Amino acid sequence: MTDQIHDMVRERYALAATQAATGSGACCGPEDGIGAGLYSALEQAELPDAAVLASLGCGNPTAVAELREGERVLDLGSGGGIDVLLSARRVGPSGRAFGLDMTDEMLALAQRNATDAGATNVEFLKGHIEAIPLPANSIDVVISNCVINLAADKAAVFREIARVLRPGGRIGISDIVAEDALTPDQRAERGSYVGCIAGALSFSEFERGLRSAGLENVSLTSTHLVADGMHSVIAKATKPMSPAEPTHARPALDELALASSGCGCGTGGCC
Repeated sequence: MTDQIHDMVRERYALAATQAATGSGACCGPEDGIGAGLYSALEQAELPDAAVLASLGCGNPTAVAELREGERVLDLGSGGGIDVLLSARRVGPSGRAFGLDMTDEMLALAQRNATDAGATNVEFLKGHIEAIPLPANSIDVVISNCVINLAADKAAVFREIARVLRPGGRIGISDIVAEDALTPDQRAERGSYVGCIAGALSFSEFERGLRSAGLENVSLTSTHLVADGMHSVIAKATKPMSPAEPTHARPALDELALASSGCGCGTGGCC
């Protein structure tokens, strides 16, 4: 079933990347067609057109992640790279923004967009968000935009987020979440899996998943309805401080490059 979900999502979003790359718009965002409209005109003006066209999310995680100079940011399911490029601008030359995606077409599009934007502090990695190809305690902030609902194993995603976050690190995630009263069958009636609806967790399931992974200060804030009983939310949480490990203890940038070698796309192109 996991492979089937991955294949279904990969096929749909490969088509979206191809359409965005040719300037014809993206086919496959959430069911109500939101995406680029959630970014301000100023933000869109900072980006290549193809990055905006490939925006398939349900929110704007960079608007709530409170990114700071020098931080390392990881975007799960980075698609055409819109949130990676916005994050890279916010963390500046001393920081770094990573994007993780499993779709070759999206990775190629994101790399092209990074080149067009002149971004030198970004790196795109190929892989699944259930198995993040980065070391433990290496990331300050994890963001994601309407992707966790597409994951085949959401508990694994939450565990991986907690693993790669440094102690004191945080998340700022946009996702689709169902009201607790809706059963899985009722969620499926409201939209497709690849349309970000049928695979959504409920509010209590999402919160419990984050807490079970060891995160704290969990909050889920609804921003708008996307279907009957289905909400776009901003999820926030932090990784507890470890008294045995200072907040700055994280792998050096060259260690991260070594850890991701063989599976990533840096500014020099995809392997």
